[in-house]
Amino acid sequence: MNIEKKRQREMKVVALMIHLYCLHHDDIDEKTLVNYALKRIEKCPMMKDKTFCSQCHIHCYEKNMQKQIKKVMRYSGPRMIFYHPLLALRHALKI
Repeated sequence: MNIEKKRQREMKVVALMIHLYCLHHDDIDEKTLVNYALKRIEKCPMMKDKTFCSQCHIHCYEKNMQKQIKKVMRYSGPRMIFYHPLLALRHALKI
């Protein structure tokens, strides 16, 4: 998969996960977190070899945003299989 396609898919998955979290919680600002996460993904220097941000040796999220995105991932990750099954499988298998 080319890097730009990978980047676009990553952006889509993260935006959907944040949206899913915000449908059921109101403790974070969805628009702010989505915009922040998309900017991080756009500038990711490790996109070519990247697996998941949590496994990256470069942690580019500010501590507050990192805390919020972790909360989103913990909640939305397991639920993505029910809301967006094909996208979740592709993301998990990196295909």
